[in-house]
Amino acid sequence: MELPGFLYGFYERKLLRSLEQDKIPRHIGVMVDGNRRWARQFNAPTSEGHQAGADKIHEFLGWCQELGVKVVTLYMLSTDNMNRSGEELELLMGIIANTLDRLDEDADISVHAMGAPELLPDYLAERLNKLTARTPVREKVHVNVAVGYGGRREIVDAVRELLHDAVAHGRDMSAVADELSVDDISRFLYTRGQPDPDLVIRTSGEQRLSGFLMWQSAYSEFYFCEALWPAFRKIDFLRALRDYAGRQRRYGT
Repeated sequence: MELPGFLYGFYERKLLRSLEQDKIPRHIGVMVDGNRRWARQFNAPTSEGHQAGADKIHEFLGWCQELGVKVVTLYMLSTDNMNRSGEELELLMGIIANTLDRLDEDADISVHAMGAPELLPDYLAERLNKLTARTPVREKVHVNVAVGYGGRREIVDAVRELLHDAVAHGRDMSAVADELSVDDISRFLYTRGQPDPDLVIRTSGEQRLSGFLMWQSAYSEFYFCEALWPAFRKIDFLRALRDYAGRQRRYGT
């Protein structure tokens, strides 16, 4: 139910006051789902849904900066999405490229690309490389952009890189297999050196991972929201944080 403006503001401030800073997640993963369904609700072209979703990303990152979230991973384009029609993919790639340009203008954001650049058009892969190499003036939030990303592929890429590294250092493959550990694989993931996500949010009411951060989310908390991504509001985000803060996290016990 949509609240009147003054009640919405009151409720938002109440939610903000209820959050304790030491219970804000350090790393949040977001599955930005529901752009196409949002467009269909308004009989609008699919591209308008993707553009509304891109605009929401920038709004969301502003909320994260305000609340002190340090790392955000955005699931923007999966390897499975590459099977969509050529026309939709072309429009979507262009919207993603424009989104990267807007991120490039934010001096408070650093960006890391996650995925398979060889699956992307050259212009998009080049923008991702350029943005990843850029040093922000002051980093308030680090953003992982998952474009052309698949969780299974990430694990395969990590193992492949681990094996190449072992060969380069002249290690015996039998010894590598015998000594292989969880930490060994973690050192070669796309998110190496970063904390695993504390909280993973998926919009649109779907309740599955769809290959998102399969390794890193082993002990993440999950929050599934009915709102479609372009309609995701700040109070929806604050509710997710309140829900997270009220949970007792368990690590395999």
